[in-house]
Amino acid sequence: MKKIPLVVVASLLTLSAAVAQKTTSTSRPKVSTTSAVERDLDMFSDWVNDKIDRAAADIRREKPRINAEFERQSKRIDKAVDSLTVEGKREYDTQKTRYKKWSAKQDSLDQAARQPETSVQAQRRLLGEDVVISRARATELPDLYSRLVETMRDKKKNWTAADWSAAGAVLSNLNARYEQVRTDLPLEERLRIRTLQGEFRTLEKARNVKDAINEQ
Repeated sequence: MKKIPLVVVASLLTLSAAVAQKTTSTSRPKVSTTSAVERDLDMFSDWVNDKIDRAAADIRREKPRINAEFERQSKRIDKAVDSLTVEGKREYDTQKTRYKKWSAKQDSLDQAARQPETSVQAQRRLLGEDVVISRARATELPDLYSRLVETMRDKKKNWTAADWSAAGAVLSNLNARYEQVRTDLPLEERLRIRTLQGEFRTLEKARNVKDAINEQ
């Protein structure tokens, strides 16, 4: 039987040891560098961003549930907050502050929405500015009529009966002022105002017809 040289045997043993070491190192589980609380913080940040970007109307309905979810997530992070890095703690404080400011703003908007709108507030909303119609100059009236009708076109689909009533009151005030100063306007501007008055009434009649059909 032919003997295998010692050099060859030594080489084979070295190769076997290297293969075994490589196998051991690749099979060893990788240690995660992200702790559980850091994952919770990532989820919390995504959650806050999502809620702040939501539409106000949707938020108003879900606010109690959202507040409860905020408390649940923040309490979970609070229990392990000392495990966060300096950057993580800063991120957590930032997200909590953002949420609390946003939540306070939503509560304020909700409270304002529950209060009856005054005639002055309604007029400001419909015309887009504060103006005393009874003292408006003749040259200002065409633009005021135009703003009222433009608001009506854009918003009428979502208007309530109170919105229509407020718009009708603003139109009546504009008409009263128009009758006082109409002679100060050129014919072209008077025709423009009459056109806008007619469009308002047309839209108003269409709404009344729609309501009558829905009631049948």
